[in-house]
Amino acid sequence: MKKLIHILFLSCLKATELIEKKLHVQLSFKEKLQLKLHKSMCSACRLYDKQSYIIHKKLSDHYIQNSPINSEELKKMIKKKLAEH
Repeated sequence: MKKLIHILFLSCLKATELIEKKLHVQLSFKEKLQLKLHKSMCSACRLYDKQSYIIHKKLSDHYIQNSPINSEELKKMIKKKLAEH
């Protein structure tokens, strides 16, 4: 039983690693299941997931557009988008 619980339940540290990983590669079925289960019980990781996605999207959009922007402007844009969600 302990082994099953260890396999299914993640620590917040491992959950945040998977949240970051899924932005770059597809997670395995097991990882998806573990992350979904963890986020269903952990509001902090749900919030981290949303914020991480917003930051990733904004940075990706910036580099795709390749428009010059200084880091302070980028910080302001990210903070504004985070406040909206």
